[in-house]
Amino acid sequence: MNWEWIFGAANLLALICWAALILAPRGEISRAALFYGGVGLLCLAYAVLLLALLTGAVDGASGADFTSIEGVRSIFASDAGVTVGWIHYLALDLFAGMWIARDADAKGFARLWQALVLLLTFLAGPLGLLIWLVIREPAARRANPRSGIRSGGRR
Repeated sequence: MNWEWIFGAANLLALICWAALILAPRGEISRAALFYGGVGLLCLAYAVLLLALLTGAVDGASGADFTSIEGVRSIFASDAGVTVGWIHYLALDLFAGMWIARDADAKGFARLWQALVLLLTFLAGPLGLLIWLVIREPAARRANPRSGIRSGGRR
């Protein structure tokens, strides 16, 4: 299997999806295209390649297991393991970016601010998501002041 080609194709797909997410208008059709054509395809590629890797249908994961750091290291010691792992990151980061964009649109955040958070999410997924969670909280509370937890754990 040509892992370099698969790695490059997944990167290109993710880059196109991120550019569309940040720059294109966000209607129902574009959201569906990004969700199924971007996140969905990356998830499908991940599932098929992971299954092929773990069943031995392709070389690259000898001694692989998820119960020890040594087992996980053995997965990432091959082009196959790195490619499958990278597609995992690409899919989940893009999904997080789509959620951030949808949430930001619903809360009325300007597209410029969204672009900054989305770029950070593209470059460092969990960090961008954390920044969004911190930024969105005051807006969410302003939009629905009764959503906060009151004393006694009751809403």
